[in-house]
Formats: sequence, C-alpha cells, structure tokens
Amino acid sequence: MTAHGALGHAIEQPAGGHDRMLLGVKLAILSEIMLFGALFAAYFVVRSEAPDWPPVGDLERPELLLPGLNTILLVSSSVTMQLAVRAVGRNDHARLMRFLLASIVLGGIFLCIQVFEFATNGFGLADGVFGSTFYTLTGFHGAHVLVGLLLIAMVANRARKGYINAQRNTAVEGVSYYWHFVDVVWIFLFSTLYVI
Repeated sequence: MTAHGALGHAIEQPAGGHDRMLLGVKLAILSEIMLFGALFAAYFVVRSEAPDWPPVGDLERPELLLPGLNTILLVSSSVTMQLAVRAVGRNDHARLMRFLLASIVLGGIFLCIQVFEFATNGFGLADGVFGSTFYTLTGFHGAHVLVGLLLIAMVANRARKGYINAQRNTAVEGVSYYWHFVDVVWIFLFSTLYVI
C-alpha cells in the first residue's frame, strides 16, 4: 500500500505494519494489566487482613460526588475516542479532530478533579495502609491518564498536519485501545475504592 507524505512523496507502508503495531499496543496493555492486577491484589490482601476498613479510626472514605463525576467524564471520553476512530475510518477529518479534542478536554477535566480531590481528601500517603494504597492505585491511574492525554494530543497533532487518514489510521486505533484500557481500570478503581 502506498501513501503520500507531507511533501507529496510516496511512502511505502510495510505489509502487515498495521497489525504489528496494534499487536505491540495490545502487548503493552497486557503488561499494564499485570501491573494493575498486582496493585489490586495487594489492596485486597491488605483489606482482607484489616478488622475495619478504612483501618484508621476517624479516617473515612472519600465522598462519591467527585469520583462519580470523574467516572462520567472518563466514560464519556471513551465514547468520544471511539467516535474519533469511526471518523477516521470514514475519512472525516473535521469530526476526527473534534472528537480527539473532546477526549483531551474530558480527560484533562478528569485529571484536574483528581488533583483537587487529592488536595482536599483530608488524608495522605502517611495516613496508614488505606492512604498509601488509595494514593498508589489512583496515582498510578492518574499517571496513565496523563500518558493517554499526551498520546491523544500527539495523534491530534499528526491529524492536524494531514498524516492521518482512513488508510493511515493505526495511531488513532492504537491510542483508542490504550484510552479504553485506562477507562476500564478507572471503573474497577471507582468500584473498589469508593463503592465496595
């Protein structure tokens, strides 16, 4: 398959490059699943051995309002990311850009709310095992959201420059896999840390 670069020169697409790139993304996500799986396992082991949860006397779980709003924001950003994938498949550049930017805005608001929540929770890393596990899990997730936002911004910049279209859409699809993974992890985090 041949595509054209920014200067109009023909660029050869390696056979199977799309599939190999997406396989690499899937393997990277698999390693991230193992990381989060270990963190969740540690959390449940510590929680099962504590007589009360949270174990510190006057420490209470954070309120549900902000994390609930964050859940809505992140799930919505997953929808806009999938709409971006559909738009690039239809070669609809305007909608692709609109949905990528919407995903960035929703994810950015998520991070701002998470930082605000961290600053106002009333407990920190030093406040026992609950504080340390809470901030380890949510902090790692927040770092993954930040990486996802940077990746989406890079894809949006490439799309803005005309490097992404219906034939050259591997970056959009790969980043969407990562973003959906980040969203699914948040749903598990929200359920585990705030609801159960």
